[in-house]
This record gives sequence, C-alpha cells and structure tokens, in this order.
Amino acid sequence: MKSVLLIGLGRFGRHIAMKLYDLNHEVMAVDINEERVNDALSFVTNAQIGDSTSEEFLSSLGIRNFDVCIVTIGDNFQNSLETACLLKELGAKKVIARASRGVQEKFLLRNGADEVVYPEKQLASWTAIRCTSEHILDYIELDKDSSIFELSTPPQWCGKTILQLDIRKKYGINILGMRENGKLNMYITPDMVFSADKSILVLGQPKAIHKCFHI
Repeated sequence: MKSVLLIGLGRFGRHIAMKLYDLNHEVMAVDINEERVNDALSFVTNAQIGDSTSEEFLSSLGIRNFDVCIVTIGDNFQNSLETACLLKELGAKKVIARASRGVQEKFLLRNGADEVVYPEKQLASWTAIRCTSEHILDYIELDKDSSIFELSTPPQWCGKTILQLDIRKKYGINILGMRENGKLNMYITPDMVFSADKSILVLGQPKAIHKCFHI
C-alpha cells in the first residue's frame, strides 16, 4: 500500500482517485474547488480544499511523507507547473504530472516532474491502433519496439496448439495469456489449444504482430 497525494479532482483526477481507492492505497486529495473535494470524500482517505500554488499550504500537508505526488490539474497549466516545482522543492519523493500538449510535457520535466502522463496523446494512440483492425481488442505500448496486443484468435489457428504454430520462433512473438469468458489465463503451456471463443494476449514488435496476424 502506498501513500499518494493527488492534486486536482477534475474528471481525470477523480478517475485516478477512484482506481487508487480500489487498489487499497491511501489517498490525500486536494482541490481548490470545494464541491469537487466533497464529491471525492467517499473514495479517498482524506481531502483538503486549498491552493496548490501556495507553498505554505503544501508545506502543511507534509509532502515528504507521501510515496508519490500526482498533479492532475488540467485547466490551468501555470498552476500545474508551479505545483510540480513546489512539490519537488518541498522534498517530494516522486512527482507525476499531467500534460495536455507536448510543450507542456517538456516544461514539466524541466521543472519538478519526474514523470509526465499525456492522456489525450496516449488515448489517441490507443484509439488509432484499436480501430485499424476488428481483430485488435486492446493495445499497450511498452516502448517504440515492444507492444502488448490482445487479439481475437485467427480462424486458421483454431484447433491447433501453441507448439504447432510456434509463432515465437517464426515471428519473435510471445504468447502471454488467453482470455475466455472475460477471465484471463496467464498459465501458458505448449499444448494449449486455440479456439474461436478465446482471445490471445501477445508481446512483440508491432511490425511482427501485424505480419503474423495480417493486420
């Protein structure tokens, strides 16, 4: 369990807070808007109404006690930048900040943020990849050379085993799991049989996956 300081309770911040709550982490939420703070009380450990650009206010929160500080201010980049900078000056162990443009990402990384999330860009990439083929069910980019895809099973694979197809040797693709009826099975053996009612989780280079699955 980690202790998280979450600054900004707009839609993005709210979703992060709810997910952290589901994962049983301790969350201190901060927003300048009283209504947003009150709405979040049911799924955070504690909440404060305050201005995150105030050094005095941030100092009162005990920044050094948090494992990670997340800045999700989306409607005022100046406030987001000042908050990230102040957090680092006050001894934050790790600062993750939200950006909505590439230039913002650069400024945040130079002024306090250890990591930057760019939700619009990341979602756009996911949507573009996802809609290129009806076979792609989900997609995660690990880096420029490796991605995880969840794909429907090609008809010609049905009834064959992982060993028979041997796509690792042919394409350099690793099968990580199979999903059936919403349940993911990560215990993969060479004699497992592919079927139309199962989707496949694979790891490899995007070009190799596109070639293997004819995307």
